[in-house]
Amino acid sequence: MTSVDFEDVGAVRPVLTPKPSEGLFSLGTKKPAVDCEVAIIGAGPYGLSLAAQLAARGVSFRIFGHALDTWRNHMPKDMLLKSEGFGSSLSHPSKDSTLKAYCEARGIPYADTAIPISLDLFLEYASWFRQTYVPTLEEFDVTNLEASDAGFALTLEDGRCILARRVVLAIGITWFRNVPEELTYLDKGVTSHSYDHRDAAQFKGKEVVVLGAGASAVDLAALLNDGGASVKIVARDSALRYHAPPSADNDKWWKQIRNPATTIGPGWRSWAAVNLPFLFRFLPEKLRLEIVKRHLGPAPGWFVRQRVEGKVAEMLNCKLDAARMVGKRVLLRVTDKRGEAKTVECDHVVAATGFRADLSRVGFMTPSLLSRIATTGAAPRLSGNFETTYPGLYVVGPASANSFGPLMRFMTGAEYAAPVLAKHLRKKVKA
Repeated sequence: MTSVDFEDVGAVRPVLTPKPSEGLFSLGTKKPAVDCEVAIIGAGPYGLSLAAQLAARGVSFRIFGHALDTWRNHMPKDMLLKSEGFGSSLSHPSKDSTLKAYCEARGIPYADTAIPISLDLFLEYASWFRQTYVPTLEEFDVTNLEASDAGFALTLEDGRCILARRVVLAIGITWFRNVPEELTYLDKGVTSHSYDHRDAAQFKGKEVVVLGAGASAVDLAALLNDGGASVKIVARDSALRYHAPPSADNDKWWKQIRNPATTIGPGWRSWAAVNLPFLFRFLPEKLRLEIVKRHLGPAPGWFVRQRVEGKVAEMLNCKLDAARMVGKRVLLRVTDKRGEAKTVECDHVVAATGFRADLSRVGFMTPSLLSRIATTGAAPRLSGNFETTYPGLYVVGPASANSFGPLMRFMTGAEYAAPVLAKHLRKKVKA
């Protein structure tokens, strides 16, 4: 159930029909030589899982990106995953590829539920998975993506140009940080996003406000407090809604009927999200956007509660109205549920306010390509095979949630997306 706080809203972007010369290749001409049939951009759980599934099916591909960069460099270093053990594996056809198999082979304590998975353990497992199943990963960022006669042209950070027949965007959350407009007027040195912090040593002795009530906010608040900062959580929510700790009754048949367990949490709504993602895109758009926004909203893990309650100040039921500088410090004005205005002063404010998927915010996407991609909310509209409205361009991961549901906000969504897309691409390549 590893997740980020995620919200997608926005208008539909106009879609232009590609000209013949701007499609996968010019009609009536010889196909240009390509460097690969499929290029995967991104090396997080979705990118690595898709690469492993393609390799198992013998499909020609190349994958670009720095392995698990978000996980290695942008999550609190002492974090425990919200996902249970059985929901924290990457995807490959082999049963030996799971986190469970990895732990059992090395004598590492593991349970499908109830034993939290540390970030360090997950990174060790993911590194092994990458070395075992995706040894061809090329750790270069893509700086430009545009349509070409071959299909797509990718420019890498070292200046090389790669031609690919098809492209899969597995870019995670890197480009999608959501920061309240009120904070954009502050000096850069006094504001940041939760994505920016793996370590909190630089805030020792400082007063820090964390905006938000989700896992990223509470995990970071715990890290800041442990590191010697004076921390206050400010949020619109009326309470910090921690996940319920595991119970001895969870495996009882009557409990499973009422609240079936899934890789993203218990309940029939979560069961539908995990088992029926292929039906989600047929719901009315307004309903889909509401479900993605509301289902499994901000919720810290049960295990972090003891590090926060009674140790970190909380100002709840408060909406941020304005922010300004007072000398070198920040003054926030908030309004509580009664409409009463309050002020909070601090040295630094962190926006733990989630992410908003919008391909127009991705730095390497060219405007000409973006103009041909229809959206649902601000995210791309996808077919049942994760293909955008521009032929040959696919999207997996959190940016696919508006088409496939809340499952795609979580790492475990790769266990559905990777084999489905790999099977589809194998057929396309062999056609």
